[in-house]
Amino acid sequence: MCVRAQMAMVMNLDKCIGCHTCSVTCKNVWTNRAGAEYIWFNDVETKPGIGYPKRWEDNQRWKGGWKLTRTGRLKLRSGGRLWKLANLFANPDLPQMDDYYEPWTYDYLTLTNAPPSRHQPVARPLSQLSGKPMEVRWGPNWEDDLAGSTETAPLDPNWAEVEEGVRLDYERAFMMYLPRICEHCLNPSCVASCPSGAMYKRDEDGIVLVDQEMCRGWRFCVSGCPYKKVYFNHVTGKAEKCTFCYPRIEIGQPTVCSETCVGRIRYIGVVLYDSDGVRKAASVRDPKDLLRAQLGLFLDPEDPQVRERARRDGVADDWVEAARRSPVYALAMRYQVALPLHPEYRTLPMVWYVPPLSPVLHAVGSDDGAEADQVFSAVERMRIPVRYLSNLLAAGDDGVIRGVLRKLTAMRVHMRAREFTGGADPGVAAAVGMSTADIEEMYRLLALAPYADRYVIPPAHREVATRLDEHDSCPVGDRGFAHSGATPASRSEAAAHFMLGTGPGAKLPSVRRTERGFEGGFSLAPAPPSGGPTS
Repeated sequence: MCVRAQMAMVMNLDKCIGCHTCSVTCKNVWTNRAGAEYIWFNDVETKPGIGYPKRWEDNQRWKGGWKLTRTGRLKLRSGGRLWKLANLFANPDLPQMDDYYEPWTYDYLTLTNAPPSRHQPVARPLSQLSGKPMEVRWGPNWEDDLAGSTETAPLDPNWAEVEEGVRLDYERAFMMYLPRICEHCLNPSCVASCPSGAMYKRDEDGIVLVDQEMCRGWRFCVSGCPYKKVYFNHVTGKAEKCTFCYPRIEIGQPTVCSETCVGRIRYIGVVLYDSDGVRKAASVRDPKDLLRAQLGLFLDPEDPQVRERARRDGVADDWVEAARRSPVYALAMRYQVALPLHPEYRTLPMVWYVPPLSPVLHAVGSDDGAEADQVFSAVERMRIPVRYLSNLLAAGDDGVIRGVLRKLTAMRVHMRAREFTGGADPGVAAAVGMSTADIEEMYRLLALAPYADRYVIPPAHREVATRLDEHDSCPVGDRGFAHSGATPASRSEAAAHFMLGTGPGAKLPSVRRTERGFEGGFSLAPAPPSGGPTS
């Protein structure tokens, strides 16, 4: 067992009001500059819809994430070393600018410099790429509040297997918001896809970052990420992605999107996990078992043996204490009402979601004395189909979604009865395998939790990070170059092994600088004469 600490987030979709405050503040802080006009580290999508970029969930097309070979071995959907070498300068699986949108501004000079006239001057849109007039045809929140859903909603990959009659009712009556950031996965396919070793996962907190000095702009990380949350800055020629606001996290402050969230839907905390079991968890055969496998990686911070092993593996004591108070651990493990986004991608994401419940109680009615059986049966009659949520959050396992919705329904019924009738039926909590105290604690966390309980973020220990860099890293991906917490030098060496096809244990020849230039390294065979044999 190798204990590591991971900063993670949970979003309560029942409280998201779709105000886009998180998107705007993130944009102003991180991507308000040239080359990043189209980049949104945080965006809020309306479901059903195709999202941003268009149909990002269609990984049969984009080839993001992992898949299993017939022998049960993890393999990148985007191909291995030979494929990447063959397509190093022409990656065929990249989203185009039309799949995002052409960023624009407006011709404000026409407004400020227009001479007196009988007609109001108009500020036409101007492309921020070419500077020429353009027609706006798409944007990062083009489908906001189901705008254009009659055309785009049927193209949502999550509609698969949803009955046609349910689809029509769903389209008329319901929508949900889905805020998205980088998932900072335990088994990140973007890191494993990077030939230059520029992308890495920090050992001290699990945040996935891009080393701007090492990035060569190959963009395999863009196609390799199944959530399409890695972007390419066309001005700098470098990849960019959500940083989980690590400068704020390191001093114990929440991310900008969390700090400014109007609905208070976000929770941030530390989760302890066994990094030695990551590959095994990501390799389970049935995609419906991936949730259970990932939950099996998380370690109980109340267990004395786990706490002792964490100290031995370099996790600071205050981080272990923070893991005990983590709202993420409570919602994902203790109450099991938070679920990962598309676990079938096998990246083991660490931004989880509490599914929305609002339509269920509306379907039940306004009777304060609703029986438990009546309330739980309403889960099957909710306007947002259970199958749609399971395709989104449970790899198509309807039973997982029903279990979560029953717990959330029991919480609402219990609190409603306690507040309005003076007493609550303990059988409602027992019906979902919870106690009355558990129900009320879960309600306090989801509905009323103060700032200090929503964000349990211990300050960083740079000395721990240095010690972990010197420690042998626990494997994260299916390739040697995908390990976590590597130093720039070790990542360069791993990238060299990757491109040369040598094993991680092989010794690379040294290169030295002399008066005649660089000497050493590998010797390449001379090129064949023109018109001669090529093999």
